[in-house]
Amino acid sequence: MLDTGTEAPAFSLPDHVGREVSLSEFEGRRVVLYFYPRADTPGCTTEACGFRDAYDEFDERDTAILGVSDDPVDDLTAFARKHDLPFALLSDEDGAVASAYDSYGEKNVFGNVVDGVFRNTYLIGPDGRIERTYEGVSPEEHAEELLADIDDLRDDQ
Repeated sequence: MLDTGTEAPAFSLPDHVGREVSLSEFEGRRVVLYFYPRADTPGCTTEACGFRDAYDEFDERDTAILGVSDDPVDDLTAFARKHDLPFALLSDEDGAVASAYDSYGEKNVFGNVVDGVFRNTYLIGPDGRIERTYEGVSPEEHAEELLADIDDLRDDQ
């Protein structure tokens, strides 16, 4: 994981509707940048739906949500539609952005070693610096955990 306080690596990736999304678009806002292994699998669906269900609360805190996986755009489109996800899902097919965020590499999946995305999250501050890191997160309560941390950060300002 990257260290808190460091500048978040810049990127541009296509989202689930094919629009190019850059981190720089969110300058001045907090960003939840969450990496997930595979669209429409149980853990990833739980995590995405948690963010969906808390979307208005993130919006009230002026915090954008960006999900990143190595799925192709078409898979992300179907996933977003099926679960009515109101935030951008970004396609990082070669894993370059996930790698830049220490969230891609070898892992064991059902006894097979494969390259893939790790379930990690970064909370990026309005200044573009990493405020918090979350490694190997549990999808069930992750949205609530982030909201609490955002509130703590806002209280400290």
